[in-house]
Amino acid sequence: MKYWEIIADNLSKAGWSWGCVSTADSNGRTIFIADARHGDGNRFVVRADKTLTAVVELESAIHPGRTIR
Repeated sequence: MKYWEIIADNLSKAGWSWGCVSTADSNGRTIFIADARHGDGNRFVVRADKTLTAVVELESAIHPGRTIR
């Protein structure tokens, strides 16, 4: 299992709905957009150059100062 998959699995177990898509920016570079939502109304959206970076940014926004293991 990849590290980003472990983080994403833990987000799901904590009650977050999440998703990640890749697209090209106006310069043709691939970017990843990750979005996480919780039933209490919280929502986070991040943009990054890699899937792992996007998911780690979500983890950081949702749980500042803590790494989900």
